[in-house]
Amino acid sequence: MTIRNKAYIAGAFEHPTRLAPDKSTPQLHAECAAGALADAGLSLKDVDGYFCAGDAPGFGGMSMIDYMGLKVRHTDSTETGGSSYILHVSHAAQAIAAGHCSVALITLAGRPRSEPFGRFPGGAPEAPFEGWVGSTTHNSYGMCAARHMHEYGTTSEQLAWIKVAASTHAQYNEHAMLRDVVTVDDVLNSPMISDPLHRLDCCVVSDGGGALLVVAPEVAKSLKRPLVAVRGAGEAVKGPRGGMNLDLTTSAAAVSGPAAFAEAGCTPADMKYASIYDSFTITVLIQLEDLGFCKKGEGGRFVAEGNLISGTGKLPFNTDGGGLCNNHPTNRGGITKVIEAVRQLRGEAHPAVQVPNCDLAVATGIGGSLGVRHGAATLVLERQ
Repeated sequence: MTIRNKAYIAGAFEHPTRLAPDKSTPQLHAECAAGALADAGLSLKDVDGYFCAGDAPGFGGMSMIDYMGLKVRHTDSTETGGSSYILHVSHAAQAIAAGHCSVALITLAGRPRSEPFGRFPGGAPEAPFEGWVGSTTHNSYGMCAARHMHEYGTTSEQLAWIKVAASTHAQYNEHAMLRDVVTVDDVLNSPMISDPLHRLDCCVVSDGGGALLVVAPEVAKSLKRPLVAVRGAGEAVKGPRGGMNLDLTTSAAAVSGPAAFAEAGCTPADMKYASIYDSFTITVLIQLEDLGFCKKGEGGRFVAEGNLISGTGKLPFNTDGGGLCNNHPTNRGGITKVIEAVRQLRGEAHPAVQVPNCDLAVATGIGGSLGVRHGAATLVLERQ
């Protein structure tokens, strides 16, 4: 069963806060939900499907459904880290196509700046084999960057161009945490975090969240909002499998991306805009290659030619500043990738970064840890 044109994104909202010491996590979820509903012109009583991931507090979906007073007939709490919310759009479209719901609410929220960030519970199957190494998020991604440099000659200067592009866009976003435009030298002169990644190769850490409403075609066409259709989707999970066939320079987006483009009936060359998950600069570069925007090993040259900068480049990306400059709520940025893609397709991005005649966009994300096990989800969206 295809989901092409079976569902539309009718509501999108990004919470403006980046520091929320005076709010609870459930409150942020609810405020994001209210924002997306207002954007669509719907109310809580219209929602009959709810989607969330591991950031939902308490008993997850059950707690949040009760807290927000929802009456749903379908719920899904699939957890693939930061890519969860991109994957949720696909799952919501599948549920709508199957008749399980007609208005699906997706929320993300968290306060990693205002309260201690929760640790994963013990007992993971990989823990006895990998825990003693002391792997962290930063050195896992640094390892991938080092391997890409070793195999393809990618340089730190090339990676820095990704941050330059993000900061060029972020200057127009009044809510962005980092609005100063930076240079390649600024990135290279920032403190080393995990060789070869510098501080400015890393995303921000922010409180906040976002929400999306995915609705049935008849609901979308009854609302006074531009039609943004879900045209194709793909998802995948990749792990080291005990070291067998380990490839640190290829992500699960190499599977999710082609699947999404195949369902959408289009190619990377057709995309007018791209939201690319940007926990680190290397995350962007590897996804660009895996999605087919350039050949494997050519990502460094592609970004260093300025191709990610709106107005001058071939593939404007993350025009809100992305996770590198704008927002990375509760260390999960997938939902913001879809929100900015919706803005672009509606023509509602900041005028300085709006892509002219933007009718096709891709949003893709990586969740988990790139150097070990991670999930990927890719969406192709169309303005109709």
